[in-house]
Amino acid sequence: MTSRLDRLPLRDDLRGLTPYGAPQAALPVALNVNENTHAVPQDVADDILDSIAFALRDVNRYPDREFTALREGFAEYLGHGLTADQIWAANGSNEVLQHLLQAFGGPGRTAFGFAPTYSMYPLLARATGAAWIAGTREADYTITADAASSQVATADPDVVFLCSPNNPTGTPLSLDVIEAVYAASRGIVVVDEAYVEFAPHGTPSALSLLPGRERLVVSRTMSKAFAFAGARVGYLAADPAVIDALRLVRLPYHLSALTQAAATAALRHSDTMLRMVDDIVAQRDRISATLEALGYLPHESWTNFVLFGGVDDPADTWRRLYDRGILIRDVSIPHHLRVTAGTEDETTAFLDALASIDSEA
Repeated sequence: MTSRLDRLPLRDDLRGLTPYGAPQAALPVALNVNENTHAVPQDVADDILDSIAFALRDVNRYPDREFTALREGFAEYLGHGLTADQIWAANGSNEVLQHLLQAFGGPGRTAFGFAPTYSMYPLLARATGAAWIAGTREADYTITADAASSQVATADPDVVFLCSPNNPTGTPLSLDVIEAVYAASRGIVVVDEAYVEFAPHGTPSALSLLPGRERLVVSRTMSKAFAFAGARVGYLAADPAVIDALRLVRLPYHLSALTQAAATAALRHSDTMLRMVDDIVAQRDRISATLEALGYLPHESWTNFVLFGGVDDPADTWRRLYDRGILIRDVSIPHHLRVTAGTEDETTAFLDALASIDSEA
């Protein structure tokens, strides 16, 4: 017989919390969790499979604890003069962020972010014992340098999360805001660039700010632009001292040999893997334009999704789309819903379904 959770000796600070749980349903069109809806190209998949097969020959041995080849691959991909000793990786960017909080957050410390933002930040903070402080954004979800630095200075957090571009709103974040927050803080400043590959070409990355800023961290993921969500690979770039700190909290051999082999192979084909980004951006912009024509209020997005307002009853619209085989996301922002940019056919299915709902109103 299974015990009730409230009868177990659970940590007091975890009681009442709800686990992260985006809906998963076997619908024809799933556009709710910002996955890359394009499959890994066949030639890349073949190389990945060959690399995994080779790694299997030694799978009876522990993997390279320092995942050296993978770190070298990430350094080469990121550029900016980065070297392998400035790179860290883990099983998805959530584990990367968890490592940061384990090392620099924890009991008696605080983590800060500008709400609304990625829902895992407060969950990870609280799960690792840190208190979460939510800052505020402008009405259009932007952040100014002055307002950001003032809020951070007042909160005085140990860890600051800056989602750039922001999830779930898609909002860009300029480098001057990052510089201002760093100057106003004493703790670790994490710039989460999970969606940066979907920003306009030539947009500067926070990676350019790393020199001389030993408390600055830039986090990335292979889940989005690299179509690698199921592989669970996230990484970051920072001062080598930060990397040393993360070694103190990671589990031994935390990246399997198979994960290392798959990710290293995918990086060898970064140009091919990223070619689908332009198509996704085109579908994102098509969604925004069509939503506006339908009378909704899409927010500017530099990601692979669109947050749109003007929804009278988000729960009802979500359910009616669900009944039509379309899964999108209710992110609990009043009168808003969020949709991932899919393939051309998936995008058409969503837009046609939404138009049909509107015609019934």
